This record gives sequence, structure tokens and C-alpha cells, in this order.
Amino acid sequence: MARQLDEQIVGRFPVGQRLRVLDVGMGQGTQALRLVRAGHRVTGVEQDPKMVGVAREALAGEPEGVRERMRIVEGDGRDTGVHFLPGSFDVVLCHGVLMYVEEPDPLLAGLARMLAPGGLLSLLVRNGDALAMRPGLSGDWAGALSGFDTVSYRNRLGLDVRADRLKDLTATLAGIGAPLHAWYGVRVFTDTAADGAEVPADVETLLAVEERAGRTDPYRGVAALLHLCGVRG
Repeated sequence: MARQLDEQIVGRFPVGQRLRVLDVGMGQGTQALRLVRAGHRVTGVEQDPKMVGVAREALAGEPEGVRERMRIVEGDGRDTGVHFLPGSFDVVLCHGVLMYVEEPDPLLAGLARMLAPGGLLSLLVRNGDALAMRPGLSGDWAGALSGFDTVSYRNRLGLDVRADRLKDLTATLAGIGAPLHAWYGVRVFTDTAADGAEVPADVETLLAVEERAGRTDPYRGVAALLHLCGVRG
């Protein structure tokens, strides 16, 4: 996903431009820290105090020049309008968040308002068109059968959450003024790997395969996750 995001940033903004980035639901700050190390100014929003603590600890270990370019806000991603002015950011990330939001449209509209004209909105969502894949490949035939006609599922944390269908998000992005520009699949072949599985020695080849599949039909359409990139008109 990081490679996909970098591809969109490089294709949209001048090389060397220091971007204003908002990461909503930043978790432990993986993408936020990666982008701030690349020279951008990043604001991360996260409501889980544990994740905020992990992100702050990681940031504390960075050089001063990196630390001064990153701001962490403990709060709900649905309250961006409380903290920031419209059009304040060139890039807005919302990765792995929508599955926990029962009504995502207001959140998405708020994120689009944060974008400057021409800004990039990056979403990572559970693929509602592929919910039968994981149970089917695992031999859970009853689970696979039920996955065809629903957007609800139980994740690996044991939580009942929801997925999004590409056609629905395409319509939503058009409606909020950040129409879909590009989309990718994420975890096409590796979704059934066990949690904590050992990283293979040929991990670079694995990543090359996933990156290729994530941009190639029909593979990307059955990925566990979808990476959607909208552009503010």
C-alpha cells in the first residue's frame, strides 16, 4: 500500500514539494512516520490512547528535524472540522478505519473538506465484493456462502465490522467532490497467512507479486482490501 500511495503522490505533486498530510485513524503511526521521514509535514489523529502512546514513543526516537514536522492529535476522526480549517491539507489518509464506522458518509465528507483543490484522499477499506474469499480458501464453506450477500463480517480481532463495495464508494467519492482517480487491491495472495507467520526469505519477491496483482485485473478485484485514491476537484 505504501508503494501505491507513493505512486499517487509522485504522479500528482512536484518532486520535492513538502506536503501537508493528515492521517485520520493513524494507529501506531506507521504511514505517518514514513511520510514525515520523507520530508512532509504530518498531522496524525487517533482516538485510541494506547495507539497514541505507541506513536508518540516511536516519534520520540526520531531526529529533531523529524519530530518537529509531526503533530499528534488525540481525537475522533469524525471531528476534523473542529480541529482544522477546510482545505488545510494536500493529502488525507484514512486507512483501516471505515470498517469500524457504521455510517461512513459523514466521515468521508469531512475528510474531503480538509483537502485543498487537487488534493489526494487515500482510503484503505475491507473489500465488500470479496468477503467469501478468505473463508472459501480456508475451506469454511458455510462462511464462504454467507459472504456473498453481505457487507458484514467478523475480523481477526473478533469484532463484528463492515466492508465497502467499490461501486458504492465510487459513487460516494463523486458525491463529496473527490472522485475516484485510481484504485488498487491489497493482500491479494497473502490474506490467508496466519497472524505472526514468519516473514519469508524472499519477501521482496512476495511484495513484487502483491504489487503487480494489486494493479492487475482480475486479481485486484478479489483482494481482501481495497486502496482507493480520490482527487479533490
